[in-house]
Amino acid sequence: MPTQQSSPSGNTETSSGYTLELHDSALKVNAQEWDALLHAQSNPTPFMRHAYLAALESSGSATAQTGWAPVFFTLREDGDDANALIGACVLYVKSHSYGEYVFDWAWADAYQRHGLQYYPKGVLAVPFTPVPGTRLLAANATARAAMLQALIDWAREAELSSVHLLFAEEEDVTAARQAGMMLRHTVQFHWQNRHPVTGEPYRDFDDFLASLHQDKRKKIRQERRRVHDAGVRFRAIPGAQMSNADWDFFYACYERTYLEHGNAPYLSRDFFQHMQSGMPANWVLFLAERDNRAIACSLVALRPVDGPGDTPATEAIAYGRYWGALERVDQLHFEACYYQPLQWCIANGVARFEGGAQGQHKMARALLPVQATSAHWLAHPAFAEAVERFLEREGQGIDAYMSELNERSPFRHGT
Repeated sequence: MPTQQSSPSGNTETSSGYTLELHDSALKVNAQEWDALLHAQSNPTPFMRHAYLAALESSGSATAQTGWAPVFFTLREDGDDANALIGACVLYVKSHSYGEYVFDWAWADAYQRHGLQYYPKGVLAVPFTPVPGTRLLAANATARAAMLQALIDWAREAELSSVHLLFAEEEDVTAARQAGMMLRHTVQFHWQNRHPVTGEPYRDFDDFLASLHQDKRKKIRQERRRVHDAGVRFRAIPGAQMSNADWDFFYACYERTYLEHGNAPYLSRDFFQHMQSGMPANWVLFLAERDNRAIACSLVALRPVDGPGDTPATEAIAYGRYWGALERVDQLHFEACYYQPLQWCIANGVARFEGGAQGQHKMARALLPVQATSAHWLAHPAFAEAVERFLEREGQGIDAYMSELNERSPFRHGT
């Protein structure tokens, strides 16, 4: 099996009435067509916007040099309307498994112990972004299935060991199941701006607290009081109003968080420069200050309902993404990453806050467990069979874990 190889460009295949084109750069894909197709999906996150994917590439954050060689697939129907884009996705040819958040290191190790190469592999995902959403952009189920099958056929011909569709939307999962891919489940924690009894959005943060068990409500108030008594105050700054200095301060915090854990940050400062210039409406900064000096921040991504340059949707969603601090203050992390964003979501009518994976502590703050799904295809039949058995056992554990979590509702009247 070959080592990491460069992505193809300009290759064209025709099958079953469709024309499939491959591009080695986002810049070779029409941005307006891509975003229009994204707009039509059931869960169009801002992380699948053309500008976001292009920024990952242009900034050097996700390229062949960093082990993320992009291959953009576009699907068009043959015939009179052949110019219409009816399918699109991006697959990254990977030389490692970093930055994915669906862990397959044990699979790679098993390949190596048997004298086989697990890399390169193919990943359908947004680099460094474990946010569920549509990955296979398609005009209909038929186009989605055709594109996925053509992609798997290409991966087999390119001698990739496997294809992994991560944090997929339900339509993607259905297509993957029909294509014979194996499903894998993980757990994330999301908050809903909806009272568990009335079903209405919360009136304010106190209304939200009143819905919780008394011990949870007391703990949150104590944690918030500690931050306030330490002299810390917060400002929420919409991305369109963030200055260069705000972005610089955020990056200093973001970089320090990674370095404290012994790793270099995945995303470069230039990537966030692209966010500032190309996608400002998709970000909100929560800036912590003490004695008129910034000491910490969290950066939350936003899917607005509508707006120029935004990904249109039926409801607004916020995504907890990055945080960092230059000074230590007790409970500051919870205030910056949860309480301030939740308070802002309530005030601004945001329907959901996705807190991401890991951390049962999130349940005490009313972020409830939800199941996220990925799908996997392995070219080697024996390894595919072994992984399928593993996923069956793992899935039973995930089901038990979800059941256990669901029995521990933080709400007074259930979920």
